Amino acid sequence: MISASRLRVLIADDHAIVRQGLRQILSETGDLEVAGEAGNGVQALQMVREQPWDVVLMDVSMPDRNGIDALKMIRKEAPRLPVLILSIYPEDQYAVRALKAGAAGYLSKQSAPEQLVTAIRQVAGGKRYVSQAVAEALANAVLEDGDRPLHEKLSDREFQTLRLIASGRTPAQIAEALGISVKTVSVYRARLLEKMNMRNNAELTHYGIRHGLAE
Repeated sequence: MISASRLRVLIADDHAIVRQGLRQILSETGDLEVAGEAGNGVQALQMVREQPWDVVLMDVSMPDRNGIDALKMIRKEAPRLPVLILSIYPEDQYAVRALKAGAAGYLSKQSAPEQLVTAIRQVAGGKRYVSQAVAEALANAVLEDGDRPLHEKLSDREFQTLRLIASGRTPAQIAEALGISVKTVSVYRARLLEKMNMRNNAELTHYGIRHGLAE
């Protein structure tokens, strides 16, 4: 029988095998319980509305509503609920954006299981979890604008659009991935070209590949 004192964790990830692996890791602890799973951001938000949770463990890249967007919505619905972002992407790409959006911490999926357990316990206790890599990313983020890469100055939507363009997605595919219209994709693309002083998708793609932003 599960102890009532266990921390209730909601796992939000679109890959069943990842959810199963996370469940297995947490099942070996005495104080953490995977009390629910969501396959996308919309489902995660709905589950947050319906049940009490101690921690949400959420992937940054999911269909229907990506992790950053879902995080912002959850922060509006349940501002005290800690959300720990888990991602395949390096800390220097998404960590600062996630923390600025209200995440309690950011962890790479390549992290050791012990690090994951520590992070969950720490954010459940009301603290932020910041790994050494994230700490370095945060330090870099406070540099003068002139010293920061161009993509770090983009809005979250512009950054997402850049990554998808660099990955070879069509406007229709980008619209579907972000849940926006093709017309809005064109607006973000125009902003990208202006902010980054580039002329076309080829230059955006080259930049994205050079900085490891393509999927």
